[in-house]
Amino acid sequence: MLRYLPFLLVLALWIYAFIDCLNTPESQVRGLPKVAWVFIILLFGEVLVGPVAWLVAGKQRQPATGGGTTPAAGHRNHRAKFVAPDDNPEFLRSLADESNKKDEALLKDWEADLRRREEELRRRSRDAADGGSGPEDTPPPAQG
Repeated sequence: MLRYLPFLLVLALWIYAFIDCLNTPESQVRGLPKVAWVFIILLFGEVLVGPVAWLVAGKQRQPATGGGTTPAAGHRNHRAKFVAPDDNPEFLRSLADESNKKDEALLKDWEADLRRREEELRRRSRDAADGGSGPEDTPPPAQG
């Protein structure tokens, strides 16, 4: 099993360099055109000359931004322009305004319906107490 390890490492480096070269924008390729680097990686990959040359000289390396020594530290120090909705006072105010208007209109409708139903019940109880018309003479309440 260990005798295959060097072959697998060379193959892994070869594949990595090839994919890295294909995914690198043309503006970040140094020295030769991107197509030339692809051929160098493919032709000289077995002896590690092509992939190592690409990794050392072919790709322009950009320093990590954000002020940290590692990408994770740079990411932690990076100031995000995005503010979560629950931290954005303008968004919360707009929600409150919209929901208050909707809630007030709904509450007014419910209060009007409640008053109508209470009045209907009072009228029925008055009619029943007066001994007037029975329930069969009373129209059914409106469903709302």
